[in-house]
Amino acid sequence: MSAHHQVVKRSLNDAVMSSNLVAAGTGIEGSDSNQLKNPLGIFVDVNLDLYVADCQNHRVQLFQLGESNAITVAGYTSLNPTITLACPSGIILDAEKYLFIVNYFNHRIFGSSLNGFRCLVGCYGMGSQSNQLRNPFSFSFDHFGNIFVTDQDNSRIQKFFLLKDSFALSFNQPKFGPTPIWDSNGITIANQSIVGSNPKAIFVSTNNTIYVANRDDNTVVMWQEESIDRTKIIRGNFTRPWSLFVTSNGDIYIGDGEKNGRVQKWIAETNIFVTVMNVDSSCYGLFVDINDTLYCSMYNHHQVTKRSLNDSLMTSTRVAGGTGINGSASNQLFNPTGIFVDVNLDLYVADCSNDRVQLFQLGKSNAITVAGNTSLNSTITLFCPSGIILDAEKYLFIVDNNNHRIVGSSLNGFRCLVGCYGMGSQSNQLKKPFSFSFDRSGNIFVTDQDNHRIQKFLLMKDSFALSFNRPKFCSTATWNSNGITFANQSIVGEYPVSIFVNANNTIYVANRDSNTIVMWQEKSVNPTKIISGNFKGPASLFVTSNGDIYIDDGYEDGRVQRWIAATKTFVTVMNVNSFCTGLFVDINNTLYCSMSDYHRVVKRSLNDSLMTSTRVAGGTGISGSASNQLNSPVGIFVDVNLDLYVVDYDNERVQLFQSGESNGITVAGRASLNPTITLNYPTGIILDAEKYLFIVDNNNHRIVGSSLNGFRCLVGCYGEGSQSNQLSGPFSFSFDRSGNMFVTDQENHRIQKFQYYEESCGKFRIIE
Repeated sequence: MSAHHQVVKRSLNDAVMSSNLVAAGTGIEGSDSNQLKNPLGIFVDVNLDLYVADCQNHRVQLFQLGESNAITVAGYTSLNPTITLACPSGIILDAEKYLFIVNYFNHRIFGSSLNGFRCLVGCYGMGSQSNQLRNPFSFSFDHFGNIFVTDQDNSRIQKFFLLKDSFALSFNQPKFGPTPIWDSNGITIANQSIVGSNPKAIFVSTNNTIYVANRDDNTVVMWQEESIDRTKIIRGNFTRPWSLFVTSNGDIYIGDGEKNGRVQKWIAETNIFVTVMNVDSSCYGLFVDINDTLYCSMYNHHQVTKRSLNDSLMTSTRVAGGTGINGSASNQLFNPTGIFVDVNLDLYVADCSNDRVQLFQLGKSNAITVAGNTSLNSTITLFCPSGIILDAEKYLFIVDNNNHRIVGSSLNGFRCLVGCYGMGSQSNQLKKPFSFSFDRSGNIFVTDQDNHRIQKFLLMKDSFALSFNRPKFCSTATWNSNGITFANQSIVGEYPVSIFVNANNTIYVANRDSNTIVMWQEKSVNPTKIISGNFKGPASLFVTSNGDIYIDDGYEDGRVQRWIAATKTFVTVMNVNSFCTGLFVDINNTLYCSMSDYHRVVKRSLNDSLMTSTRVAGGTGISGSASNQLNSPVGIFVDVNLDLYVVDYDNERVQLFQSGESNGITVAGRASLNPTITLNYPTGIILDAEKYLFIVDNNNHRIVGSSLNGFRCLVGCYGEGSQSNQLSGPFSFSFDRSGNMFVTDQENHRIQKFQYYEESCGKFRIIE
């Protein structure tokens, strides 16, 4: 009852005609969860849950059986981002409970799927053409899936056919795990003799055919899957193309705007070229969406234009993003390059000279910055992004042209994927990469422009599994304040400083008295293994997923050693000129050493055979408190984004050096921008699954942790001492799989275990 702002119901099995009951709404218009405003279409599923098109609140409400308060499942005030509605009037759920909605004032029908909402029919604005609607009110499916719509103000019923061969993507959108990694060393699959100088455009189809535009001889070069040699060369009358796109039927769209002012289509069936779009500049990016609409990114005109390929009029080009005047406002672009259109018809633009990626949602002229400069959420610093792809989970992968790398996002944020070793021509370097494409195995193919080559980076089949535990805690997580002495001086020696608990709960402690590594398997009370070596007084250790142990041996011997689990032998993996008070191996197999005496953190790729390849990761080597300096750094932690966290001991702070940055940000302790916690010579650090900090506050004899509610003391909160609820000079710690905390209680010469109270949080999980 639209005028009464209510839905009523009556059992047809009840003979009493006056037996109406209220199903939803209070009868008073409003936008609270128990109210409606001019409800229209309704749908009740087999669970007797009621869906209501709440027209004047521009939302769809779900009233679960027996509930008077609704959940907004689409439109205005929905908890999860869905779609903007303007008076929804009709609603149907399909067999998978996906929503299909008549959007009355937007003159179209929307549908949801695994990929979110998108426009289905009426996507070309209000009107009376066959592809338009005008105030549609309701709709229904027939058993073939065709849509019948009451096109109210056109006074007609429209039928829209379900295409039997629904659009199949022509490119690969792999679904990756949480921390996929690629071999940092690329393979050159084509050099300048094949692809010409400064190659720009590449496309890998779903059958793994590779297409590259050779701008020198104006050809498209093709390789079939697994072919070493070119299998086809297509010649045309295009000139120095910047972009190409291939559709599922093998047709190739190629930018020919620089001299000829057009986009051409090579028809695979007939081997001929036709003009499909007129443009007045080069297209630095081309894309064909699921509705057969062609997009051109016009770098010099600061605009993205589009044209339906189903429209016979060549003059039907429209603006998809940008005003045509360069600028940084939300409706402007400045030298747009690569583009990507998802199945919801949302347009992503690599906005090169604004150093950002813009998202123009369907029908919107104002964009949202989703990566780079001015993004609302902290993402990554970009320097002229030039290419972009979304994976199956809608995570962004970006060619960061002037930073000579490819970056990608995941559940853990952005990080460098390939080209992470600076500009150059080595196999692990890129120089002005322009575009890229995935094959169906997830390997990356890159146009390495200024190296005049195509590089292939292999997806590692065993993508990096973290070797340590990163529990996910709630904000009220609590540990037993009374620790259990897990090991005493007779086992771990005097002043133990290093401990590591791996993902299968094996515990490793360095005994500095006997120069051994003591190991306990899960649930073992006594040590199950003792590894002797020729290291002396180790200050730190780190264990990788394959069981290899990296151990500090810098004080006398000037090195870091690796104990190889498979052969039970030691090898030197890094030369240092002091002991390492912290060691870490990141997801790219790079080893970090925190050199307290030299006030810096150094790193070396373990994939590099040169032992002299050590580089500075943080600090200048001169003690100080400036943002680029450290003063006796100790514990370190590197996250999956390759951001480095350093416990800056004498500065009583924790510094974050973001990937590629030499200036640190203070995230805890003295001089931090946001109020955090006072630290007194901190020594150890771990990030949990939510990137909250856990810190060993050495001279305050405690472990502190952060959460949604800020920092607080977790264990050792009763002052310095040797009681079970006290610590004395703790140095490092580690979590086991259950969230229990193991601490090197240095001056008490023991290892303390503090049990995590699971009931304080309910369930939590380990991030694998």
